[in-house]
Amino acid sequence: MYIDGLTEKTTKALRQRQKALLRRLPPLQAILRGSLVERYKRCGKPGCKCANGPGHGPKYYLTVSYPKRKPEMDYVPAEFQKKVKEYLENYRKTKEILEEITEINRELLRRRERV
Repeated sequence: MYIDGLTEKTTKALRQRQKALLRRLPPLQAILRGSLVERYKRCGKPGCKCANGPGHGPKYYLTVSYPKRKPEMDYVPAEFQKKVKEYLENYRKTKEILEEITEINRELLRRRERV
């Protein structure tokens, strides 16, 4: 990730930005990696309305992919969907913040400043 204008900032400004980013981190116990997927399924019963329509649903699943493994899916009951969406967004924000902190640390290292 490249952050525009990082090299022009003073060391003090970089450290201030770093502290501000740390304050913006979501609670780390409230993060989930993955995606929420909406699915419709056909039951296979003859004469069911799902045979000619989109299927029964929507049902929601948390999908998580890992390198060299099959993606994993977990059913998410309706009462947990809002919280799951929040946790997924927290993960995205955390990753974004960590990338920016990493770039700040790299710039400090280039300047031979304490990291």
